[in-house]
Amino acid sequence: MPITKTEKIWFNGNWINWEDATLHVLSHVVSYGSAVFEGIRCYNTKQGPAIFRLREHMQRLINSAKIYRMDLPFSVEQFSNTATELVRQNKLDSCYVKPIVLRGYGEVGVNPLSSPIDCYMACWTWGAYLGPEALTKGVDIGVSSWTRIAPNTLPAMSKAAANYMNSQLIRMEASFNGYAEGIALGTDGHVSEGSGMNVFLVNDGVLYTPPLATSILPGITRDTVVKIAEDLNG
Repeated sequence: MPITKTEKIWFNGNWINWEDATLHVLSHVVSYGSAVFEGIRCYNTKQGPAIFRLREHMQRLINSAKIYRMDLPFSVEQFSNTATELVRQNKLDSCYVKPIVLRGYGEVGVNPLSSPIDCYMACWTWGAYLGPEALTKGVDIGVSSWTRIAPNTLPAMSKAAANYMNSQLIRMEASFNGYAEGIALGTDGHVSEGSGMNVFLVNDGVLYTPPLATSILPGITRDTVVKIAEDLNG
């Protein structure tokens, strides 16, 4: 689905126009994937736009940055307030909010520590992830020939841009094979997750999902589903 342009993007504490959110081709992130990010849904409710578990997403962003030794000048509260203001400024009732922390233009070479850290946040209208009929009719899913990254190679606990090169391979293979999504196994052969989502299975009234040890991202939606299931079971 193409990105729908909005008006304003937040950049290092300031508001800039959509067209001005650019970076140099030699920025560290371009060559080395040195970025962490979040993807947060904002829903249209009777009380107005509501961003789904905003603080938890922003805390995960900060946690992801910490793993990659990115010192951030903004707190969970500041990131969260920025997100709500971003939605307001762009006059959207429902949208997708994407904060990005990246290493910018300054140094070349693999060592990232001398490259500046830039923070962006954008939002735009985005429909259902797997298409408008996915929730009503379901989708066809295939098991990928690509496995998830091993726990001692890249930290799956971090929502890092580089991790999604693995996701791209899984998603492209699924697409070429006629599937809407692919499910990857871990290096031990057990189910891990999809290219961009956690996996659940219901069997005989029991809800199953792979544990964090299977190289999955600790999904906020995953945590929500588990909590709701626990409440229903209790």
